[in-house]
Amino acid sequence: MTRWPLPEYMALALAQAREAAQAGEVPIGAVVVKEGRVLAQGRNGPRERHDPTSHAEIEAIRAAARILGNERLEGCELWVTLEPCAMCAGAIAHARIARLYYGASDPKGGAVENGARVFEHPQCLHRPEVYAGIGEAESADLLRGFFRERR
Repeated sequence: MTRWPLPEYMALALAQAREAAQAGEVPIGAVVVKEGRVLAQGRNGPRERHDPTSHAEIEAIRAAARILGNERLEGCELWVTLEPCAMCAGAIAHARIARLYYGASDPKGGAVENGARVFEHPQCLHRPEVYAGIGEAESADLLRGFFRERR
């Protein structure tokens, strides 16, 4: 598999994913960017925070909304290492994220190109532009290594 140079924002998301792994969390990281400026970063933390909603995307979206002083993140991009689940896809729609970039697809729990396909439902209030497979090999390698160590 050819590995292309990683975009800067995906490299930052992967760094967040590695931090999650070091904390014993599933290694997923996310970054919110607006007009070329990193607003917020997040990593998985449900176990550490005792919060099932503490997914990387949710953490990054919450932080970006606080920084902007607005629940609508119009014009923002979200870079995440794994295809978002249904909860996170819903949050992306509600936050009005303009563009979603993600690394590895998730046939088991993803809800963008797999599973629920949240953005394809007529009830979805907002549909971001979606770009999949960016940093896919690196993201998948990190996840496989994490789970291999736990088996």
